[in-house]
Amino acid sequence: MKLSFRWYGEDDPISLEYIRQIPGMKHIVTAVYDVKPGEVWPRESLARLKEQCEENGLKFDVVESIPVHEDIKLGRGDLDRLLENYCENIRRCAEVGVKCVTYNFMPVFDWTRTQLDRKGADGSTSLVMYWDQMKGLDPLKDDIHLPGWDSSYTQQEVRELLTAYGELGEAGLWRNLERFLKKVIPVAEECGVVMAIHPDDPPYPIFGLPRIITCEENLDRMLALVDSPANSLCLCTGSLGCAASNDVAAMVRKYSAMGRIGFMHMRNVQILEDGSFEERAHLSSCGSLDMFEITRALVETGFDGYVRPDHGRMIWGESGKPGYGLYDRALGAAYLNGLFEACEKFAK
Repeated sequence: MKLSFRWYGEDDPISLEYIRQIPGMKHIVTAVYDVKPGEVWPRESLARLKEQCEENGLKFDVVESIPVHEDIKLGRGDLDRLLENYCENIRRCAEVGVKCVTYNFMPVFDWTRTQLDRKGADGSTSLVMYWDQMKGLDPLKDDIHLPGWDSSYTQQEVRELLTAYGELGEAGLWRNLERFLKKVIPVAEECGVVMAIHPDDPPYPIFGLPRIITCEENLDRMLALVDSPANSLCLCTGSLGCAASNDVAAMVRKYSAMGRIGFMHMRNVQILEDGSFEERAHLSSCGSLDMFEITRALVETGFDGYVRPDHGRMIWGESGKPGYGLYDRALGAAYLNGLFEACEKFAK
């Protein structure tokens, strides 16, 4: 596997100098964050990211993410220009050596949590989603600001988008995803890039928004829309693992054996009795997911793609972007190193 770490560029308080000190860390996951969705990324920005990584003995070969403009998801507006700009971004990423591009097709919000600093029994803090904190919230009537929601939208724009997606429904979202894939996957194939779609987070409807990248049946449907190795999954154990109905280890084994996992996000979650969930430390014993079985599934199916320790807790007094501190993700990387080494040696 190729161990990687997400870095938010020059504004990230965690430096590449620190990241490179994590044992086994070779790959950087980043993006151009100062360009609006739908626009073309400057070649100079991509070249600078590549240069900064190489100066620290690291490779910039995974992009997370090239955002998909809402008009592409809704199938409206200047689609030809937006789709061509997306394809051009794939080409420009490939020019600097990027091999994998992650994206999502979630309406409006990349992810939803109700709290970013829930204090655990050990004093660490983490991201959570509690259904009792969602009760009574109606974004069509109330001013709501939940973690993971794009703060660049006004409340009126959020309401308009919610209404538009409600009218579109799941069937419309599937049609627009198919249009998107049929446009971008041939470009990715030409460039030697794998497109890896991230599951919906969490993988079920919230506020009536359609969600389609949620379960095994829907992952099968998505992969069949364009049957190509370049049409792949960013299989996030924490996102899919928020739904007890998803057997994450079995899904990993299935899609890895098919050669259709381009990128693994590995983290643990604890599912609560009412379906709420808490993000936890990476160890199997800390949550609902069997991280050993997930790792063994990857090793036994010959997975050699990118892996990153996903959201961590904030520990040891660290402050910063919730879920993206250094310390707990470094611990997660060390744990994953150990799991992979043990599974690889056992497999031999």
